[in-house]
Amino acid sequence: MTDDNYTGVTTGTVATACSLAAMDAILDSPDIACVNVETPKKTLDIIIDDCRRLSSNSACAVAHKNQYNDPDVTVNLAIVAHVELIDFDSEKVIITGGEGVGIITKPGLQIPVGEYAINPVPRKMIKKNLEDKIPEGKSAKVTISIPEGREIARKTMNPKLGIIDGISVLGTTGIARSMSSEAYKNSIVTQIDVAIALKLDDLVFVPGNIGEKLALKRLPISKQQVIQTGNYVGFMFEEAKKRGIDRFTFFGHIGKLIKIAGGIFNTKHAVADGRREIMITHAAICGADKDVLLALYDSATTDDMLDILTEINLQKEVANSIALAIKQRCQQRFELELDVILVDMEGNYLNDNMEGFI
Repeated sequence: MTDDNYTGVTTGTVATACSLAAMDAILDSPDIACVNVETPKKTLDIIIDDCRRLSSNSACAVAHKNQYNDPDVTVNLAIVAHVELIDFDSEKVIITGGEGVGIITKPGLQIPVGEYAINPVPRKMIKKNLEDKIPEGKSAKVTISIPEGREIARKTMNPKLGIIDGISVLGTTGIARSMSSEAYKNSIVTQIDVAIALKLDDLVFVPGNIGEKLALKRLPISKQQVIQTGNYVGFMFEEAKKRGIDRFTFFGHIGKLIKIAGGIFNTKHAVADGRREIMITHAAICGADKDVLLALYDSATTDDMLDILTEINLQKEVANSIALAIKQRCQQRFELELDVILVDMEGNYLNDNMEGFI
């Protein structure tokens, strides 16, 4: 399997393992408990849950994605490969999808519209691991299915990206790492690629699901114009700039966006906080006295801080100061122009910098 509790295997690796096991079952014995999968990084031993020869030229195998230290919705998910040997048909390995594997409906992704969402690296892995085993004059038709894929897809970004009816078979190295990894970043940056492919203007970047919900409630935009950054605000802004997006709106709850005013571009709480200190700094700049600053310091949440500032008629001024600081930080680091919209948990506007939408 893999080296430690912080790594697992990708859906692409499991799909490859099942394909390999089914291929071996056709050629040799169906009693297969483990296979050696060659990935772009190294060879991995993958346990096979069940493998059955269905006929002299077909077999299927199933395996589960192993558990590792990450809130990955595909952990423990069963992946099935059905392999059938047919007369040679254009290429040695023909890969398609079945139940629970998503279908691409929008441009901008790595796979063309209309194809099953089995990404390029998993496709290459399946082909590389099977090609040498296929008898002369034959092709192997590989169908990947994920029985629970439709249900799991609701918990992913697939519906937003226009991937319908299931999840994607992913992986760039064959090895899955925790959410701080490149794999997670690659999954969220595809939102930008889809928006560009659809030629969408007036993009709105938000921290997450709450921000998206509030943005759709308050702004005259479509769901496709909303880009979720997760905690990786800096990464997403940098990728937007690389792709020629120089101006957009940054919308969200002040408790999340305020961190950017302090130069904290990874907003995960365990990485850095600073919300209290940033709020106190801007309150002081706007003229709050020592007693107010002490009250802010003793507050548990940004919403509590806003209540204190509202009582002394400083809430709007402080929110404007924070929004300006966010813009300046982003201009300095990424050379981006932002319209910053800060809201509370009800979606009420907190600052005045909303010219593009009001």
